[in-house]
Amino acid sequence: MYMQSVIRAIYPPQCVACGDLTDSAYGLCGPCRRDAHFIGDTICDRCGVPLPGESDGHDLQCDDCMRIARPWDQGRAALVYTGTGRRLVLGLKHGDRTDLARPTAEWMARKAKPLVRDDTVLVAVPLHRFRLARRRYNQAALLAHALAKLMNVAICPDALLRPIQTKPLEGHSRDARFIALADAIIPNLRRADRIAGKSVLLVDDVMTSGATLAASAEAARTAGAANVSIVTLARVMKDA
Repeated sequence: MYMQSVIRAIYPPQCVACGDLTDSAYGLCGPCRRDAHFIGDTICDRCGVPLPGESDGHDLQCDDCMRIARPWDQGRAALVYTGTGRRLVLGLKHGDRTDLARPTAEWMARKAKPLVRDDTVLVAVPLHRFRLARRRYNQAALLAHALAKLMNVAICPDALLRPIQTKPLEGHSRDARFIALADAIIPNLRRADRIAGKSVLLVDDVMTSGATLAASAEAARTAGAANVSIVTLARVMKDA
């Protein structure tokens, strides 16, 4: 206890989003928490986007998931991709903030808990090898590893491969995203036995249209996954 007090005195806990002092480690300061739109209980069961009104205990679906065939069973997200949520995703994805994986995975774990089964295997959405070389890490894999430790769940981070390098999809339409991702993600045949017959939980940093997650889910099913669900740190909303 004495050493912990000394460490806290020398290195007081800081907000993971802005660096200001906080009461506890791996947390958010007051302003950043107020600017963080954590997703509540009334959600689309398929993609995790928040829905208006109160939950009545029944599985709900958003307009997009009623219109678009999703090749996964259930989905959850911790934050809306706006404000603090957007800053955290961009910091993890493009800002070398690998330290964000641990605290943000804690939020994801709370949302993902209902999706985890005894045979669940965590699988990260893959990056193309050239993009991985430039970025030096796969943010989805970092989140998957942090989730695996928090939830004591098996992980196979390289179960999927991305042999086709697609252009950045930011700003593209939903249809353009799905076309660009067609056949871009495939199962890793050397790891197929790790997920065949298992429940796969795909992990990514953010869901926009769902094209990347759809391609990943289809690849997991091709490898023999019994069912597939998804969890992301953030979910883009049309009006966010």
